[in-house]
Amino acid sequence: MSTGVIIALIVIVAVVLVVAAVLALRARGPQHGGSLKRRFGPEYDLAVARHDGDTKAAERELAERVRRHGSLHTRPLEPAERERFEARWAAAQERFVDSPREAVGEADRLLAELAAARGFPDGGQYEEQLTALSVHHAHHVEGYRRVHRVTHTRADDAQGGGAGTEEMRASMVEARALFEALVRPARHDAGRRRTGTEAGEAAPAAHAPRTTHAPRTTHAWSLGKRRPKES
Repeated sequence: MSTGVIIALIVIVAVVLVVAAVLALRARGPQHGGSLKRRFGPEYDLAVARHDGDTKAAERELAERVRRHGSLHTRPLEPAERERFEARWAAAQERFVDSPREAVGEADRLLAELAAARGFPDGGQYEEQLTALSVHHAHHVEGYRRVHRVTHTRADDAQGGGAGTEEMRASMVEARALFEALVRPARHDAGRRRTGTEAGEAAPAAHAPRTTHAPRTTHAWSLGKRRPKES
């Protein structure tokens, strides 16, 4: 075989390998982005918007979040802890009728304390705590962001009492989803509860205050005839 033929074969093989590598990288890219989009849901869209539509930059940010907090192991709440958090949330909802701003502030503090109790970064590091929560509770973390924003917005910045009150109401309703996700018993606790109900007992709601059924509370609170007064 002549030297020219050998060189031609080497060039062809090199070209084939380069093309194969490029195709592999292209195939891997969309899968990675698709995985992040599935994992982060609405947080993915927010990250893209924050980066002015730069998908690659948004994905780098989200991948960094996963790298930093993806291996975080949460700890379950003790039953007494869970009851205290549930009682405080129920009290905040009731307080909203007369003092909406104070109730939202309590919800903000409560979520920070609850997240810290579950093993997330301390609430004093709000941005870091929010970032960690977005990795593990991406579909619910926006509620925490909203109550925190409302809590730290001055009362006279609201565009009228009604609009301010409705924003506070919406933030509380949305934040409840994260509260319920964080206060939910660990899986092994849920398993013991199911075992205890095999004889036909009804399992109590894991995430609702004992004095109030969660879905009815949220529905009645959102659509009730009494309108809260602006504080």
